[in-house]
Amino acid sequence: MAKQYPSLNNDLSDFIKRQNIFFTASGTKDSHINLSPRSTECLRIINENTVVYHDKTGSSNETAAHMKADGRLTIMFCSFEGPPKILRLYGQGEVLHRNSEEYKTIIEKSFNSQTYPGARQIIRLNFDLVQTSCGFGVPLFDYQDDRDNLDRWAENQGPEGIKDYWQNKNLNSLDGLPTGIFDE
Repeated sequence: MAKQYPSLNNDLSDFIKRQNIFFTASGTKDSHINLSPRSTECLRIINENTVVYHDKTGSSNETAAHMKADGRLTIMFCSFEGPPKILRLYGQGEVLHRNSEEYKTIIEKSFNSQTYPGARQIIRLNFDLVQTSCGFGVPLFDYQDDRDNLDRWAENQGPEGIKDYWQNKNLNSLDGLPTGIFDE
């Protein structure tokens, strides 16, 4: 049975902190829906209605395009180990660009001044609805470790190679929406 909450409480925050993966879902009225898995190593709970995650360079930049055009974002966590549960955060997302003061402040306060190789931006979700459900249909998996392939790839590209990649692959979404990756 689904339960709804206006914000995170300690139990829900603890559940999020125990997970190793989360999924983001975004889209616009006329775009493809984007659904992406991400490691929770990049996610931080800012307060009971806000989370952020460090967005690493990927093959596209759909979430940023959708945030620029529409802003709707859902983040989902589900337990693959231990008691079953699914938790979703529904709200408005926004992109914090690498050169913005907000980006720098969050990196300093929430990520101990550490950035990930190839990190292109921070996505912030301000949510007004938290929903949990049973998760009985989620299979059990054993977590082994995070993959380091993306970090190694970004390190091998170097800062200029990453910027070239953004220019060639991350300027527009699959549907031609601008991502704003070079916005200040």
